[in-house]
Formats: sequence, C-alpha cells, structure tokens
Amino acid sequence: TTGWQAHLELGFGPRPGRTALVHRKQRGPLAVQRPFYPEGNACHLYLLHPPGGVVGGDSLRIQAEVAEGAHALVTTPGATKFYLSAGDTAEQVQTLRVASDASLEWLPQENIFFPGALTRLQTRIELTNGARFIGWETQCLGRPVIGERFDNGHADFNLHIERDGRPLLLDRIMVTPERLDGTAGLRGCPVNATLVATPAAQTELEAVRALIADQPNTGVTLLDDLLVLRYLGDSTEQCCKLF
Repeated sequence: TTGWQAHLELGFGPRPGRTALVHRKQRGPLAVQRPFYPEGNACHLYLLHPPGGVVGGDSLRIQAEVAEGAHALVTTPGATKFYLSAGDTAEQVQTLRVASDASLEWLPQENIFFPGALTRLQTRIELTNGARFIGWETQCLGRPVIGERFDNGHADFNLHIERDGRPLLLDRIMVTPERLDGTAGLRGCPVNATLVATPAAQTELEAVRALIADQPNTGVTLLDDLLVLRYLGDSTEQCCKLF
C-alpha cells in the first residue's frame, strides 16, 4: 500500500439519561473528539482526520453502530479534501448500522475533489425495522468558488441503503470530466448531493415539496418510507442551507 490505512469503529449505546460512546477502536489517522450533549440525550460526535486531506492510495474505513434505544449525531469539523493523485485510487468506505428504536443523524460536511483526484466512495446504511435515520452526502467536484473545474480524474460514488436486508436505495454514479457536462450526467453542475430520511410518509413529502417549490436544481421523492432529496447546482453553501 502507498498511503494511509485508517480504520475507525464506533458503537453507541443507551445509558441513564443519555447515549454514550460505548465502543471505539481505531487504527491509523482517524479519530473522534470527546462526545458532547447540546440536546440532552443525543450523543454528538466529531470525526477527525488529522492529515487534513486524502491522497491516492489512502484507505479510510469507518463503521458506526447505534444500539437499540440510543441516539447519535455524527459530523465533521470541516470539508474532506481529495487531492490530485499520482496514479493510485483513494478509497473511503462507510458502514452505518442502526438498530430498532435507535436514531442516527449522519451529517458530515462536504467532500471536495481536486482536479486529478482518483477516488472511490462507498456508503452502506443497514437499518433494522423501527430504526430512524437522516443523513446526507455532498460532493463538490473542483472548486467552483474560484472557477476551478474537475477537468481530469474520476470519482466513483456508491450509496446503498437497506432495511432488514431488503434494499431501499441503490445509487451509483461514476463521474469523469466527460460526464460532468453531459445532459445524462451532471449538466455542468459541480455540486451534487443527496439527503435521505426515514421513516417518512406522504405528509413529509408534501411538506418538503412546499419548502423547495421555488428552489432551482432540487427534487424530492418518497420510496416506500424513505424520503430522498436531491440537489444539483454550483454552491455547497446553497445546498447546506437547503438541506
């Protein structure tokens, strides 16, 4: 291997009056800050990647499990940056498991892909019947704020959501400079993002449709009880405010 090999396991469990981080195992440059509790019971946690960026050959693997009766919110202090590669692919694999009567809010800041980055990102969300989940992924190709385009490299995004082993959403896109501009691709928009929330019903779908009625580059749908909100545009700030 040519880069950092990092692995982080997190487990959340109920304790009297709050949720606690009951399991943590780490190898390589992935860590967490001390949990804090601004909302009472819910355990808030920051994921940290001390090198400050991901390069070709790096492999980051994150596993988080929320036990029955627990409630966790996980985020990051800043954007994750994927830099120009000399030839090796950078990989980030996230596996999230949520038990019945448990809640997970997975709210990282955006991923930024510099021109020449070679990346593969996979997120797998495994829900048990009765689990609650809300999360998002925001991908920024290039740095549109300074006019920089993702004019070389590739990014492979894979999102898998299931409940009790039954797939709810299988979402994959391979981005190359050619597909960035195509009408069947990203239509020249450097920022694409997905928010999912469950359980949801027609009431939530109609409420979100009303909220985004005057918002360009957005769409929302309901797949069984999984609410899926999409953004395709040129501003991570606009996307964050929308979500």
